[in-house]
Amino acid sequence: MAQVSIRINGRSYDIACDDGQEERIHALASYVDERVKEISDAVGQIGEQRLLVMTSLLIADELGMAQEKLNTGQSPAVAEDGSLSAAEGDALAENIESMAERVEVLADRLGKG
Repeated sequence: MAQVSIRINGRSYDIACDDGQEERIHALASYVDERVKEISDAVGQIGEQRLLVMTSLLIADELGMAQEKLNTGQSPAVAEDGSLSAAEGDALAENIESMAERVEVLADRLGKG
């Protein structure tokens, strides 16, 4: 297991991850931090815990919309001619599920930290 130090909303968190996933965790943390800043700018200071919960809900909503688009064939991964092989669709669905699982793991780890 690797150990990664990430920074979200000005606070550092040490996160354990699988070896080789360090860059991905940094990228995910950067995305979360950007979203936190966007929400903070929009609603002001509402407390860190509430801010992180709102950000988590926003990201979960984005994921849900992406899953709905995938299920209805409106995925941005669909070519202009509407073609998407079954294998590509399955791979995309697996990636979305994997991302959802990673978000849940990160949320659990942040909650314990």
